[in-house]
Amino acid sequence: MQLYNTLSAEERAELIDQAGKQRLTLSFYAYAKIEDPKQFRDNLFIEWNKLDALGRTYVAKEGINAQMSVPAENIEAFRETLEVYDFMKNIRLNVAVEQDDHSFLKLTVKVRDKIVADGLNDETFDVTNIGVHLKAKEFNQILEDPNTIVVDFRNHYESEIGHFKGAITPDVETFRESLPIINEQLQNHKEDKNLVMYCTGGIRCEKASAYFKHQGFKNVFQLEGGIINYAKQIKEEGIESKFIGKNFVFDHRLGERITDDIVSQCHQCGKPCDNHTNCENEGCHLLFIQCDECKAAMENCCSVECQEIIHMSLVDQVKLRRGVKNGNMIFRKGKSDKLLFKHSGELSDTSLAIAEKPKDIRQKIKIKKVLIGKAEHYYVKAAVGLFIIENQEVTIGDKILISGSTTGNEEMVIEKMFVNGSENTIAKIGDKVTMSLPFRIRLSDKLFKIIS
Repeated sequence: MQLYNTLSAEERAELIDQAGKQRLTLSFYAYAKIEDPKQFRDNLFIEWNKLDALGRTYVAKEGINAQMSVPAENIEAFRETLEVYDFMKNIRLNVAVEQDDHSFLKLTVKVRDKIVADGLNDETFDVTNIGVHLKAKEFNQILEDPNTIVVDFRNHYESEIGHFKGAITPDVETFRESLPIINEQLQNHKEDKNLVMYCTGGIRCEKASAYFKHQGFKNVFQLEGGIINYAKQIKEEGIESKFIGKNFVFDHRLGERITDDIVSQCHQCGKPCDNHTNCENEGCHLLFIQCDECKAAMENCCSVECQEIIHMSLVDQVKLRRGVKNGNMIFRKGKSDKLLFKHSGELSDTSLAIAEKPKDIRQKIKIKKVLIGKAEHYYVKAAVGLFIIENQEVTIGDKILISGSTTGNEEMVIEKMFVNGSENTIAKIGDKVTMSLPFRIRLSDKLFKIIS
């Protein structure tokens, strides 16, 4: 009985591309009393694996929290695997605003002490005694009330790139830090204010709403389905967005745009930017905001030190990070001395710039190309890519396209290449080709020849 992944991320990406079927990125959660989380976890893994469902899920005695990628054709069957449990009957599935077939490349279902770590050890706290749910229109209306206090229960790296106007955005790195800070800050408003809260998909503010009711707050409200559901509703109903900027998400996209406003800055040069990245140095992996110009100049690194490290041999890089544990340090961009433009806790409701519209996908279709091979390896220090030619020969002067979910679409003309270890002008089916590249490639990348 399979209870674990058997394919690598690269192999899974390859299968997804070959299948050519639409996948849906979605999230859901439910608080409930689960007697045997381990058995519950195993049952879910078996059923979801049959449906080619991928993603990251946590289960605990207090419930379930999941972010998933599911083939569109299997979505109803997936829902049925949830609704066999009474506490997930008619459960809301928050479908992402922006879709990406590679949002998740493995299925992980883990048992945790809690689905949302809160740092609380109060047995009298009832997590199911929650505040009033508000839909998008109702949420907008209550924000107009002068007696309303709205709180963002996400972390600083999330609220920095997008938030509701006028919200309190705690400068924290974990949800558990938010609870005592907000509780102390609002002690004098338990009776006279509307305490309104939100988060990404609803799971954190749902627990927060129960906590603040437990603390004696009388008028507690929460955004139903979080920012994800809010974005869907304002689009469907033509409602004004009170949210400004991007919504941070916990898959490889790291964000989906809600409005065209850019409210944050590149942490290296200060240019308006709201694109998160992880430092290319695997021993650092710091999460930070980086514009395209700094990405190119710094080779996706957060500092000169990390840039030097990625040009070392892989063996030396592994030696450097042996015994070093990053943990939550990767999220602490607001505390990093390496970055000059950091504004955690100093957020503005003013747009710094307007995001460029994404290129029309139809422009990509106009490019005539033929698949000729795939990436086999990337030599970091030498900046050289290795490809296996599988379908058609390639020659010097050919225009090629290297494409992948992380690499994107990179076009170039072959000026020089080595075939099976020797410089040559032509490579045939079965040959191994190496060439210098001005960008990094990944194992799942495809090699195309562009036909004029």
